[in-house]
Amino acid sequence: MMKKIEENILYETITPRKSNTHKGDYGKILLIGGNLNFGGALIMSAEGALGAGAGLICAATHSINVASLHARDPEIMYVDWRDEQNLSKLIPQMDVIVCGMGMGIDAGAKKILQLVKATVTNNQIVVLDASALDIIATDTSVIAHQAKKIIITPHQIEWQRLSNIRVQYQNDSANQTALNGLFPQKNCILVLKSNKTKIYDQFGNILENPLGNPGMATGGCGDTLSGIIGGICGQFGGELNAVASAVYLHSLAGDIIYRKNYIVRPTAISALLPQLLKKYEYNNNDVERQ
Repeated sequence: MMKKIEENILYETITPRKSNTHKGDYGKILLIGGNLNFGGALIMSAEGALGAGAGLICAATHSINVASLHARDPEIMYVDWRDEQNLSKLIPQMDVIVCGMGMGIDAGAKKILQLVKATVTNNQIVVLDASALDIIATDTSVIAHQAKKIIITPHQIEWQRLSNIRVQYQNDSANQTALNGLFPQKNCILVLKSNKTKIYDQFGNILENPLGNPGMATGGCGDTLSGIIGGICGQFGGELNAVASAVYLHSLAGDIIYRKNYIVRPTAISALLPQLLKKYEYNNNDVERQ
């Protein structure tokens, strides 16, 4: 049965930070992407994770992107994605792997997905977006099925390639059947992006995002969402409510920006997130800190 996501989900998911904690308690996130031509996709995704509150963030990307990354976000660490030995050691140490933004679909990109599959453990969350989904559409053997939770974030055309369901036939029943076929372990959540994004788990739950606006039809909004999902899940777990909270937050920020702007820059969404997280950290039954 389909339900609309409501604002209260943010109060249920986001919690105040305790005093006796450190950055390792708020999610160690590795983002992989950004080839020679599409470094911006990786950087915007990393900014999404940063704005969403991830405690420790590392970007594995082409070396050409490191100067731009660190000029914008010195908080984010860097590893050369061609350093296979270092990357294979790093992947199992992280809580969440976000992979695919601007990665491309060449042999090197496929090798990275194979490396992720070989090194991910069964207590990690894997978020797959963009190029990673296009590679999987041609070769499902690269899916890291052993991950604790896999979250895929295709737009409708990417989902068409992945599921073989044409856009006009992407109804709830067909989508859930395809999802179960692709992920027989039932450890996947599908975030199907559109003007009314829907979220499917493999237990019959369907959530629809009521927010969003045409100003968000801007390159990089989807990349930013994948990073936000990674950041929220790194802090609050990879279950349905956390994923739905990330989707709702992304659109809520976009709607606030759209009130006074003709377009919504994805980087502006990320910049607004810390204020929204602060607003929702106390639930309705708590006394808000003065």
